[in-house]
Amino acid sequence: MFLCLSHFKNLHWSIFVRKKDKLLLVLGLLGETILYHKTNISAEQPEVMLVHHRMAFISISLFTVRLLQILLPVEKASKVLQKSLLNALFLLSLDVPFSLEYPSIHESIAAYLEQMSTENYSIYKQASGTAYSIECTCSFMAEVHKKGDSNLSELIELADQALSSLPYHQHFPLLQECIHVCSNIWKSAKANSLLQSESQKVLLHLLSHPLPNIKAEAYHCCLGVVKDCLGVHNIAKPESSICHGVHFLLHPKVLYEICTFGLQEDKNEVNSTAKAILMHLLQGRLVMAVLTWNKFIEALCPVIPVLQGYADTKDTLGSCILTLSETTSDEGECLLPRTARLRAALRLLFSKKHLVRAIALKHLTFHLLNEEGANLKRPHLHGSTLSSISNLFIIEGVVELKLDDKTESIFKAETVEKLYDILTSDAVDLVLQKSAAEQLAIILEDTKMHGIVKKLGVIEKILAYLNECTHVNGKLMESIVLPCLTLLRKLVYADPVVRLSLAQQSSLLLQLFRVSLIFQNDRAVLTETTVLLCLLLFDEVARTETWADGITGNGTGPPAFSLPVAVVRRYHIPVRITAHHVVSPNTVVLPLSSECLTMKPVSDMLKMAWNLSWYHGIENLLQLTNYEKEAEIFFDSLKLSSEDILILKITHANYGLQDCLNSIIQAVSHRDVKAALTRLSFYVLNDRLALKGSSGSCGTTLKSFVWQKAINRFLQVLPASVEDEKLLVDVLRFLNRLLREQSSSLESERLKWLLQSLLKNKPKSLLSLLVRPESQVRNEIDEIQTAVRQQLDKELIRLFNTLLRCSMSVTDREGLELAGFFRTELALKLLQCLRLTDAPHFYGLPSLERTLRGMVHVTALPDWSTYSAAVEPITICKKYLTGLLEVISSFYVEWGGNAMSFMGKGVTKSTVLCLLHLSHEMMAQAKDMDWISLWSLPCDNSEEQVLSQLGLAWLVPLWVDRDPEVRFTALGIGSALTSLERGCIALAESCQNISGGLWGTVMNILLDQFECSMVRREAAFILQNLLVIPIPTEDVKDCIWQGPCVHDEESGLSQTGKPALKALLYHCRFYEHVNQMVKHCYLGCYTFDLNSSKEDNLIIQKGGITDFDDSFNLGQGPSSQSHSSHSQSTSETMILSASLGSVTELQATNSTSFIPETVVDRLMAQGQSDTTTTECPSQHDSPMSAALPKQHAVITPALLSAVCTLLHNLLVVTPKDTGIALQQVQLLPALTSLVSANLVERCILELKAPLGHPCHTEYVKAQVLLLLQYLSSVSRLLKSCLLVNSQLVIQDELLKPLLGNTFTILTIRSKNGLDTELTSVLHETWVDFFNLLATLLWKSGQISFPSVTAALAIHCTAIIDTICDCIRLSAAYPALYMASLQFLSVLLNEEGRRQLQDKHNTCQNPTISFLLDHAEGCQASVTQLTALIIQVCERKSSQHALKEVATNALLSLLAVSKNAQKCALEVDLIDSCIENMKHVHAQLNLDSLKPGKAQKKKEDNLIKQLRCSMQLLRNCLFQNEECKVAALKAHLVPVLHSLWPWFLIDDSSMQIALHLLCVYTANYPAGCASLCWASGGQLSLPSARSASGNSLMHSILKLASQVSNDNSPVQQVVFCLLSNLALSHDCRGIIQKSNFLQNFLSLSLPKGSHKNSGNASTLWLKLLLNVSFGEDGQQMIMKINGFLDQIVEMCKYKHKSSQHLALLILHNICFSPTNKPKVLANDKAIAVLSACLESDCHAVQRIGAASLWALLHNYQKAKVTLKNPSIRRRIDEAYSLAKKTIPQPEENELHAYYLKCLENIVQLLDC
Repeated sequence: MFLCLSHFKNLHWSIFVRKKDKLLLVLGLLGETILYHKTNISAEQPEVMLVHHRMAFISISLFTVRLLQILLPVEKASKVLQKSLLNALFLLSLDVPFSLEYPSIHESIAAYLEQMSTENYSIYKQASGTAYSIECTCSFMAEVHKKGDSNLSELIELADQALSSLPYHQHFPLLQECIHVCSNIWKSAKANSLLQSESQKVLLHLLSHPLPNIKAEAYHCCLGVVKDCLGVHNIAKPESSICHGVHFLLHPKVLYEICTFGLQEDKNEVNSTAKAILMHLLQGRLVMAVLTWNKFIEALCPVIPVLQGYADTKDTLGSCILTLSETTSDEGECLLPRTARLRAALRLLFSKKHLVRAIALKHLTFHLLNEEGANLKRPHLHGSTLSSISNLFIIEGVVELKLDDKTESIFKAETVEKLYDILTSDAVDLVLQKSAAEQLAIILEDTKMHGIVKKLGVIEKILAYLNECTHVNGKLMESIVLPCLTLLRKLVYADPVVRLSLAQQSSLLLQLFRVSLIFQNDRAVLTETTVLLCLLLFDEVARTETWADGITGNGTGPPAFSLPVAVVRRYHIPVRITAHHVVSPNTVVLPLSSECLTMKPVSDMLKMAWNLSWYHGIENLLQLTNYEKEAEIFFDSLKLSSEDILILKITHANYGLQDCLNSIIQAVSHRDVKAALTRLSFYVLNDRLALKGSSGSCGTTLKSFVWQKAINRFLQVLPASVEDEKLLVDVLRFLNRLLREQSSSLESERLKWLLQSLLKNKPKSLLSLLVRPESQVRNEIDEIQTAVRQQLDKELIRLFNTLLRCSMSVTDREGLELAGFFRTELALKLLQCLRLTDAPHFYGLPSLERTLRGMVHVTALPDWSTYSAAVEPITICKKYLTGLLEVISSFYVEWGGNAMSFMGKGVTKSTVLCLLHLSHEMMAQAKDMDWISLWSLPCDNSEEQVLSQLGLAWLVPLWVDRDPEVRFTALGIGSALTSLERGCIALAESCQNISGGLWGTVMNILLDQFECSMVRREAAFILQNLLVIPIPTEDVKDCIWQGPCVHDEESGLSQTGKPALKALLYHCRFYEHVNQMVKHCYLGCYTFDLNSSKEDNLIIQKGGITDFDDSFNLGQGPSSQSHSSHSQSTSETMILSASLGSVTELQATNSTSFIPETVVDRLMAQGQSDTTTTECPSQHDSPMSAALPKQHAVITPALLSAVCTLLHNLLVVTPKDTGIALQQVQLLPALTSLVSANLVERCILELKAPLGHPCHTEYVKAQVLLLLQYLSSVSRLLKSCLLVNSQLVIQDELLKPLLGNTFTILTIRSKNGLDTELTSVLHETWVDFFNLLATLLWKSGQISFPSVTAALAIHCTAIIDTICDCIRLSAAYPALYMASLQFLSVLLNEEGRRQLQDKHNTCQNPTISFLLDHAEGCQASVTQLTALIIQVCERKSSQHALKEVATNALLSLLAVSKNAQKCALEVDLIDSCIENMKHVHAQLNLDSLKPGKAQKKKEDNLIKQLRCSMQLLRNCLFQNEECKVAALKAHLVPVLHSLWPWFLIDDSSMQIALHLLCVYTANYPAGCASLCWASGGQLSLPSARSASGNSLMHSILKLASQVSNDNSPVQQVVFCLLSNLALSHDCRGIIQKSNFLQNFLSLSLPKGSHKNSGNASTLWLKLLLNVSFGEDGQQMIMKINGFLDQIVEMCKYKHKSSQHLALLILHNICFSPTNKPKVLANDKAIAVLSACLESDCHAVQRIGAASLWALLHNYQKAKVTLKNPSIRRRIDEAYSLAKKTIPQPEENELHAYYLKCLENIVQLLDC
């Protein structure tokens, strides 16, 4: 079945259409098969056959539905009209056990049935509805009988749902309980009205049920409740509330149902019960509470018109009804209110029974005599008047009441108003009034006019006229009565509201009756009166909406007056009406017709549904010990037969599995076990067909002890006979199937139990069956015995292989030990099976192939040889190598390759695969041993009689094998061997006799366009490894490794080394081939070909899915692929076999720094592919790689990844030539733009929300892995290119898409929806990307930084979040953590550099600082990032390298981001740094007392901590006043002062401390002042201004004095600090008192006018300039003897910066009134200032002009000096020139200031 499904699973509807006839035939046959097994279950058959039919029915049904799901879309199902299939689906839809066990399959069946047959689907839906109703019935009964308060709302809902199935099961206790629940709900006065309404619906449905017996039972139950509540036995109970139990009946709707339909029921049983109920109610006044009676009368009044129809003098109920209208002497004893009695009495006059009408006259007499003003009314009530009253309203014929309701009226409102005025006018003659009334009556045929006349008050006027007419003096009004009655009748008929209002007016009713008496001989008047009374008296029952929910008027006209059929039948109705309520409006429609119920599938379904619902599930039903006794309360149609119960047992998988396991445990014969195993196999098959997986019953059974108990003895006891062996084969076959299905969910405990069972009974365990004694082997003559043994071996190997695969998921210590021992023990047993010396057994190729397959699985796991206590791992490896090489040499080498060998394809593949795994194991276990030499094959040369070595040349024929997987694996062996230098040399020597040698052979394979990618990829790995060994640049004969050797046939010359490599690459056109590979790379998802090849079909026919395929999918669950050339690439085995772990990359970078110093002879030693790790199994190459032998093979990203690594190595070996070649073919842009990040994103989104088949998800996952690994390889190649020649990468066509893709990949969130393997690969890609970006910025930051910033701006927030994720992975993935923070540091450093360079320029694009501080959404991410980095920095247990990287990143971040500084302030970074400095100070003082080298090292570490804290503080305080305030509060200055002695002995620390103080004091006066407070080196609060010279300010001045002329870094920083402090008044005071400025005079000035000033001069000038900004500072510097002369001399420097500084100082001095005389007295100073006006520099001109203006301002004596002709001439010329000059736009303001200065100078001099 599964082979069929696997063949069909990729077919589509289009293929179905092409193969329609054949597929329809198949579907038809499947349908017939299902029907056969369904219909052949009968009581006559033995139980074994019943089990067989049912199991076959289930499995074939599941298979059929799955096949339909694959082949046939549901919407196309209507086109498949196979009758047998349709009938089968119909039967399946009604199979309750099947639908419960396989709900998803059942849903599909229903969907197909809906499309294929509307009729069958309708039956199914009706039956399903009834089944659901049955479930509600049983739930209701269970809830009702529960103890405690029940949820009444839920009970009523269940009861309502249960009613539809009542006709089927007729379980009358349900009906009784429903009525009792309704009674209980209505008892309470505070009951929920909604709940009452819902319960009433249920009651009405029961009372109106279409089945007579159900209706009769409902009435009986109601009568029972009435008798219980109103029985005579309750009279003795005062104030009893028992009578409240009948409240549920005391509602108009219920009484209407009983009176209208119960009383007229033909069936006497219902009729009599309804009468009894009404009698009890009507006669129960004495036993009812007042509340109950009042409710009854209130509910009865609307129903009286119906009830009076049953009035009779001869019937008990009829007589009782007659009393309703009777008026006794005591008004209070009357049953009804007076108006109701009057209406009832008048209504009886319409009765068809004469005696009833006669009694009505008696009842009316009271009302007529007691009417108000009766003596003034006419007619007088004498005998002649009342003689014929009983027949008064019995008129002949009927009146048509229909009115005109057309949309448009022909009458006008004015006409109506005029007629009304005539009618009501007292001045108009009565004849005219009558005429007006008649005209109005005609007009009122139009209902549109009714509203007008009603507004005018016509009704009130008519009533007044009638009142006048009945007055004793009203004879004059008789003429107008008829039109008035006609008017009133039409209005009453058309308006139910008017009718309701008038019907309650006793006076009107009596007036109409008197009019009838007066005009009893006038037929017209009598008819109108009779009709009018009829309308008013029967108004209650004329309203259909009152008695049924959901009925409303049509809204288009007056509702037609209609009466119930029961009323029409029992009264003389004088009008023609349409009767309603022929049947009850509450009646329910039966869901299933009787025809449907007679169908066996439907009845079986309902019967099964009833039993399952009654017993609340299959489990409870099957646990019954005596079902027959339990089911006695059911109807026979509800009882299950023994066959039904057996079907339940078989279909319910849990029960069936337990039954099978118990059968195995209790079995007394092989036959019983085999039968149970067969059933078990069916259950496993069914779970797989239903796609249940580990959640299925089999998965649950695996967790039970019964399973272990059933299987245990077969694992412990060895077979003693052939029959035992056959049985063991069956057991193992089932166990294999079960484990293969459940391998992914097999619990660790179960696996450990299995392994213990196999290892427990040495040497008599199942493992020992693999190796039989020699005698046993030779005596296997019987063919049957031989076949059984072979099958047993096959199943054993399969079991062991499955256990090996499952053991990979074990993680606990005990499990790992058991799995390890099992692997090694199995490896040793398989080694014994490899008996190549025994000729009879040697040629058993199937046995040999099985053994080798087992060895493949064993060796694929890491450390498989290390768990033997008796044999060393390397010894086992050597034995394996010897045996496998003998197989190769015997079957392959000696026969000249597979063209001559008769060795099977499986033997070749398995042997080579084992060798590949073995190479990895030996690499891990051999340690320093020379194990490469063991791989050489000896060959006996008979001619020379010497033993020579074939070496590794046996690999070469395998490289050209016809099977691509053999080629791939053999090249993989070469890749593994060449990962060591010895292997490279040995393989090269072995290939000397091959044309082209090793290099040429492998290069040809790599560049072969028709070769599949997985093979070419391994060739690329070999070339990578060959390039690892240094290749000589020239032809050196004595060198062991000469690299490639190229021979020129024309010249006969040979080349080796790098020249040969260049020639080889040129000759092969290597780079052009690589470029073609990139162009033809396929990036899509790799899936199998839809068309199975002939080879596939052949193998499917022969053996189906072989166990060998599992070796390619170890750790991934069972394989579903056929053993063919298209099977999964053997890279899968490589994945699991490599014991080396991830192959390290010897990159051209220094591991301790992300910026390498040199790139020399550092290669990527790629021994295997990057996929050869034990942790990450996946599909890495196209399974279709070799599917196109006659056209270009598919190029996969995995191949290009290997090529990128090869290019990396070539770049290191021959950087110049490789770089030129890459540029020439434009290979780097092609590689970079090949894979779009959007493609990766799309695939990852598909993985996070998978919609397709799990297999498709695996393919997508493999695609993502390949793409990510390719991107990693490209990024590593680009990084190498940057280190060799950055111009290779710095190209717009390459850089922009590269950055876009890079940042997009870095934004992919790895937390949600990705498994461990994919997350790991994604993180590796991130590492490479971060390293690439860091290298890019480091090597060419100035060029690439704008592009990086622009690309980053698009994903700023996401990238920061990614870096946060990387920081959180610091423990699990330190490489990612370091790479991300290194990139962040370089990026922020470049931003800082940009800020310094662009200080005065405005950047057009967003800067990094802007993004961090102002970009939308970034601020929270930056805060989070800063907090995370600070946490790492403050961690005490952090590794030094991790902490150092975090510190560098934090320093850079604080320097460029205000948000980061704010976060640092909030998390108390400033306080923690200062506290750390205190701690370091204390520790340094303590350690200084302990001399020694160890203490010196500790002191160095403390100094490093101190520097780190000060640097963090410096960047945290940078341009941030809030942080400076915090530092001031935390006593930063006292702490630094206390550490000052330590700074004095360490220039580096001193420099950092001074930098910190520079930042701290910049633009912060309070900080500057804090340096002047005395602290005495103690960490106390500053309390007094320093006067004794012990403040930090004094220490700084002292330091500055010492370094004032040494041009050291400390000198520069200390003068910068003093420049800041000089702006503070307090600090200037200390500077003055310390005489520090006297040192300025000792400054040596350069000789000659052309010499520039030194660095010290510039530092002094900056300090003095800041001092000169204050007036006190100006006084200070002028007090220095000779200062003015020296500063004038310095103004003559040619160095612009120094000259400007000196001029500015002189400029500032000129503003001081005290200093002006001194300046004017100095001719040189005046000459310098006036000469400034002639300078070419505009800034100098402005300084000179401003200085002269300052001297002239408010100082008259300056005019004398400045009026000097030479000075005046300069001023005038400058002024004249300035007025003519047109400045640049950016200098407008400065030029205006300059012009203003000159104008003021001229004005002052002219005064």
